[in-house]
Amino acid sequence: MSGSALSFARRRRFGNYFWIGLSALLSVGIAAILLLILVYVFYQGVTSISWAFLTQVPHPVGVPGGGVGNGILGSAVIIAIATLIALPVGVLTGIYLTLFAPPRLAGALRFAADVLASVPSIAIGLFAYEVLVAPFHHFSALSASFAFSILMMPLIIRTTESAIRLVPTDMREAAVALGATELQTLFRCILVAARPGIMTGLILAVARVTGETAPLLFTAFGSQFWVVNPNQPMAELSLQIFTYAISPYKVWHNQAWGGALLLIMAVLTLSLTARIAFRGKVTANL
Repeated sequence: MSGSALSFARRRRFGNYFWIGLSALLSVGIAAILLLILVYVFYQGVTSISWAFLTQVPHPVGVPGGGVGNGILGSAVIIAIATLIALPVGVLTGIYLTLFAPPRLAGALRFAADVLASVPSIAIGLFAYEVLVAPFHHFSALSASFAFSILMMPLIIRTTESAIRLVPTDMREAAVALGATELQTLFRCILVAARPGIMTGLILAVARVTGETAPLLFTAFGSQFWVVNPNQPMAELSLQIFTYAISPYKVWHNQAWGGALLLIMAVLTLSLTARIAFRGKVTANL
């Protein structure tokens, strides 16, 4: 090997090692930032976590105790209704994009879904306010669920489309060859095989909206009481954290850290569930 060729090989090897090392360093840095956030929020919020904190409504300033129980309940109600709205719409849209839509229309719908995914959540909140709050002259959990469902739909649409595309064409052809109708092939073959991917997208979409606050300022508005009627203003955990964080009271600041810890743990649990529960099941079903 000539000297120039040897020098070139060394430069390539050095460049390879350099970029791999830099990528590894940046990856470790990102993981360290996430770990630092988790540790700091845990340190600040763990002292506020108690049974009373999880089950009681907020108390006035100066009254000991109080918690975010109504906010936890409100979050569950709002997200559950949002899921009931977003899941069928997102899945059916993903099916249409993948199997039935003409190429040009499918491209336009994909672009619209991508744009919708990047719209700021506060703009979605204002839209929900104009549609479901202003005409009825009162805030409600339903309007918050409507806003959350819009935020969830793009992710469900895209993950459904990707999951269906992973189903081999041979499987569809085999179902048709066995006498299955188009609807039977769709519901008993394609969707069954794509179910793990669709469920993963749903869990990630729920995690996406769990910590959203901006839309709630114009929709759910919050409450200091136990409320289960979705047509009324309702407490929500992230909204309570926002209210506590901007207050001048130390006790509320502590409770805000406790609520932030609960939210982070909820999002972390949902994300881990999406990775662990359905890991490998998409390919296994195929």
